[in-house]
Amino acid sequence: MMKVDLHTHSADDPSDRIAYTTHELIDRAAQLGFDALAVTLHDRQLDTAPYRAFAAARGIVLIPGIERTIEGRHVLLLNYSRASESVDSFADLARLKECERGLVIAPHPFFPAGSALRGCLTKHARLFDAVEWNAMFTPHVNFNAFAERWARRHCKPMVGNGDVHRLEQLGTTYSLVDAEPNAVAICAAIAAGRVQVVSQPLSMLTATRLMADLVASTLLPRPDARTIRTRPIRTPRTIRTIEIDLAG
Repeated sequence: MMKVDLHTHSADDPSDRIAYTTHELIDRAAQLGFDALAVTLHDRQLDTAPYRAFAAARGIVLIPGIERTIEGRHVLLLNYSRASESVDSFADLARLKECERGLVIAPHPFFPAGSALRGCLTKHARLFDAVEWNAMFTPHVNFNAFAERWARRHCKPMVGNGDVHRLEQLGTTYSLVDAEPNAVAICAAIAAGRVQVVSQPLSMLTATRLMADLVASTLLPRPDARTIRTRPIRTPRTIRTIEIDLAG
């Protein structure tokens, strides 16, 4: 089983102000025992070539990815070519899927954000291969519950992702995938349902602090990635597994 996170961001992101580099993200993933990682920048696919050897030396498979804004909604496109950067409509996405093999994930589909898919997910259900269980939840506030019900109804697998914008988020929610260690096999295994979500709810204090930090960062100038310094991070002490039975 491969430990995987398919929704992470780094200082290379053109939209978000993030205080760690892609190299630092890979290093932290290796420390936490990850086997595969997708760096999904907003509306730009990271060129993974300069990072592949660095990641491979740490036992990590890098999967090309992008968090693309399609008709105003966020969609994760994994293991597609740079053509994914030009997908502006769901019709474009349908054409991309006809021409290339990859994985389409619905990220945070029912979260209270303008970029969440919500009704678009049902309208374009056939285009999605999996639904995200997002790390931003607490024992009492969990918008993933709506995503889980939708996935059950439509017989789609769920994928645990960190939606990582701060290094301390990495490892609180992730996926275990029954696949060989390469991008094609991992994506195919998820589409086939050979994936398990492992997740730990955040405390209300931690979730509030993270959200406040993320919102505040949007009000500040984006730093030059070359000047970034990392900060001490805290890792979760316990992890619990959320079993998702789509046949139930």
